[in-house]
Amino acid sequence: MFMVRHIQKAAVLGSGVMGSGIAAHLANCGINTYLLDIVPPTLTDAEKAKGLSIEHPMIRNKFANSAVQKLLKQKPAPLATKRSLNLIQTGNLEDDLEKLSDVDWIIEVVTENLEIKKSLYEKIDNVRKQGSIITSNTSGISINAMAEGRSEDFQEHFLGTHFFNPPRYLKLLEVIPSEKTNPEVLAFMKQFGEDSLGKGVVIAKDTPNFIANRIGTYGLLKTLQVMKQKGFSVGEVDSVTGPAIGRPKSATLRTLDVVGLDTFIHVANTVYHQTTGEEQAVFAVPEHMQKMVDQGWLGAKSGQGYFVKKGKEILELNLETFEYEPTKKLKTPSMEMAKQQKGLANRVKTLVYADDRVGELLWSILVPTIVYSAEMYGEIADDIVAMDEAMRWGFGWSQGPFEIWDAIGVEKSVERMKAEGIEIPAFVQGLLDQGFTSFYQEFEGVPSYYNGTGYVAIPKNEKEIDLKQYKKKQGVLKSNSGASVIDFGDGVLLLEFHSKSNALGLDIMQMLTHALDLIDSSDEYKGLVIGNQGKNFSVGANLAMILMEAQDDNIFELDYIIKQFQQGMLRIKYSQKPVVAAPFGMTLGGGTEVCLPAAHIQATTETYMGLVEAGVGLLPGGGGNKELYMKHLKGMPKGVEIDLIKVAIAVFEKIATAQTSTSGEEARDLNFLNFTDSVSVNPDHQLYDAKQAVIGLHDAGYKAPMREKVPMSGEPGYAALLLGADGLMKSGFASPYDVEIAKKIATVLSGGKIPYGTLVDEQYLLDLERKAFLELVAQPNTQARMQHMLVKGKPLRN
Repeated sequence: MFMVRHIQKAAVLGSGVMGSGIAAHLANCGINTYLLDIVPPTLTDAEKAKGLSIEHPMIRNKFANSAVQKLLKQKPAPLATKRSLNLIQTGNLEDDLEKLSDVDWIIEVVTENLEIKKSLYEKIDNVRKQGSIITSNTSGISINAMAEGRSEDFQEHFLGTHFFNPPRYLKLLEVIPSEKTNPEVLAFMKQFGEDSLGKGVVIAKDTPNFIANRIGTYGLLKTLQVMKQKGFSVGEVDSVTGPAIGRPKSATLRTLDVVGLDTFIHVANTVYHQTTGEEQAVFAVPEHMQKMVDQGWLGAKSGQGYFVKKGKEILELNLETFEYEPTKKLKTPSMEMAKQQKGLANRVKTLVYADDRVGELLWSILVPTIVYSAEMYGEIADDIVAMDEAMRWGFGWSQGPFEIWDAIGVEKSVERMKAEGIEIPAFVQGLLDQGFTSFYQEFEGVPSYYNGTGYVAIPKNEKEIDLKQYKKKQGVLKSNSGASVIDFGDGVLLLEFHSKSNALGLDIMQMLTHALDLIDSSDEYKGLVIGNQGKNFSVGANLAMILMEAQDDNIFELDYIIKQFQQGMLRIKYSQKPVVAAPFGMTLGGGTEVCLPAAHIQATTETYMGLVEAGVGLLPGGGGNKELYMKHLKGMPKGVEIDLIKVAIAVFEKIATAQTSTSGEEARDLNFLNFTDSVSVNPDHQLYDAKQAVIGLHDAGYKAPMREKVPMSGEPGYAALLLGADGLMKSGFASPYDVEIAKKIATVLSGGKIPYGTLVDEQYLLDLERKAFLELVAQPNTQARMQHMLVKGKPLRN
């Protein structure tokens, strides 16, 4: 019988960058966490001068306390909100070891030394409670070796959990069982990692560097070898091995700079010392890299590596002269041809087979990497899905090695490999011998993968919903260029945006109206989810369309568009059935306005919400000013007299300065979310969670909110808001035109020239908002800001 487990309290042992980052991530996920480290072996001169001793509590917990303080300063931020710090309690491994008897999960993140880890485990074994899980974040030391000599219960509950840095942002979590790990513990940690930590979990085998670092390090080192052998420059390699082939912008050499060359050498040496022959030769660190480390050129953390910034110019290292020179890029006809191809697979195929320097480079580095991955099948993982997912989630590849192989064509590539004398792995040859031509296939709408004998369905967590696959099977009810209405099952509809950048226009408003009409007119439907799986939820209104209409002086047309948007938002708010918004990624301007009136918001940890219209010379036009103001009012304590001016100022500051949350939880801090709204830790589960929210609200007897009059701060509030705007200008934080925009925002948020405390209806505020929007959009300065944003992608301060 499967034991019911809960992890409510954890302990992280080791407060270095990884340890503190893991503690922060656990706290972000709502888990109470101890962060423990060693007692400092000696005092600093400054500490001695203060008369402190090793016995002083401030000294004994110094390492952990210092790590927690650094969490507040690190970029990107490890903490989703400063509130997460409340869940982290610091201590040390001498005074606080007994606290481990109270935790459900102990994570060891100390130095990569087997004897040090085993010594710590002996102490843990003496204090931990039976059944608690112990894991190591090691990146390469044998899990089996670390567990030797421990109690039976310790060994059954011991495994590796290898997070990738930074833990909050990188999706991959490699889980590595030992020979004695209880299978139920392994299954629980996989489920827990996905559901509670928001990770993409792969099961790896206890081999050097596990999956992602094994394949990724091989690919990086192979690229360095080819670069030297074939005379490519640092910049040329990076110009081809980045987004052009579905890799991060940091490509190859810049990635090494970000990781740190000293760190990378440590990872490479882990495999080098545990392999032989040709494989070992690949993992040998190039002489030039060791020379760079010896000179202190470690990459980003030391200010120079393969690249260095001089003024505004980025220079690349010439590996022959060891001098920095202007960055070069490979420009060939194939690169231009690839840009015309639809889809990443076609682009990669075009480049790999190109008869030019780009084709020579990519064939020489991709082929050895995918062949090596196939040779590692069964040794580092039991299925190709885990290997592909590890590379996508851990290294940011858009396609894993077997997906790349499918993209370039298994038959075509193998034929060329054989002609070049490359030995084909038995796993791949077996695929072809059975008459199969790809590692992935779809059977009756079910994505499947080759497992060495045939095809089996790709395993999925039931909470993962792939909209593309879902629509293939279920179809859509109605669609236009901007959005689709989908029967989401269980009586729930889904409104999916799919315009460019999910920008909001009349096409999306039409589909919103259709979706709301459906749920209002039929008992078949319980409610509506507004969500999608694009790059971002929505970057706001269709700015290009608004600018075009403004430049053509079509103010009447713009007035109609804004009215439609405003009425759509009111319908969301007062729908008789619950509407749940599921924002993620960039949820800006109009994207936030769609969410604010919803019955429930189901955000993700990485939801960045903000009413940013001031940056393009406008103010929110879809009711965002009104809704954020009303949310602030509703968030005030009951029975306490409300200072309407203070509320207006708080909202004004957010809108006038285009304040944007840096996480879903910070969106709650900023009142874009309220206490009843939710955050999905795993973004892949967001649509499932949003659907459950609709069902839960409906089944609990959902009632639409009653229309209420809104108390406004009136003329005193307007004066106070303008005083703040003038202060910003005098301090150099605002331009004169920023103040003009601020005046319009102040008019809406105060209610205009009315007495303090006047109650107004929502339509009054919407009319004020629309009037202010139309007045601003007609201004040359606003049009200049809009044009600059469309062309440059950043705000203009005019």
